[in-house]
Amino acid sequence: MFTFSFNHIALSVKDVDASVDFYKKVLQLEEIKNTASNSKTRWLSLYEEKQLHLIPRPNSEIKTNKAVHFALATSDIDLFVKHLEKLKINYSDWLDTPSKDYIRKDGIKQVYFQDVNGYWIEVNDDV
Repeated sequence: MFTFSFNHIALSVKDVDASVDFYKKVLQLEEIKNTASNSKTRWLSLYEEKQLHLIPRPNSEIKTNKAVHFALATSDIDLFVKHLEKLKINYSDWLDTPSKDYIRKDGIKQVYFQDVNGYWIEVNDDV
């Protein structure tokens, strides 16, 4: 049987600089060195040596929908929502109700928002 651990998320992006700026500002991620190649792909640190890789694809069509998302957990989701509001970033619940959080059946509170390329990000309080 195999065992796996999470390593990284890779996203194709239209403008890698704008994407890096978004993730640094909104999620307060730090940029780290791309140790895999000399490409223009830029890496950001998520946590515990996990990474977000932003791969420039300026001429590619990027298709997104809310069912395809990644989720991050925080211990103070209310503070994070205030951060989104301060940055004027629209967020919603799963049903697309603007400026609303959602509490799942298991009691976890979550919100969804999109990055500059349209990718969906969930932030919840499942810590």
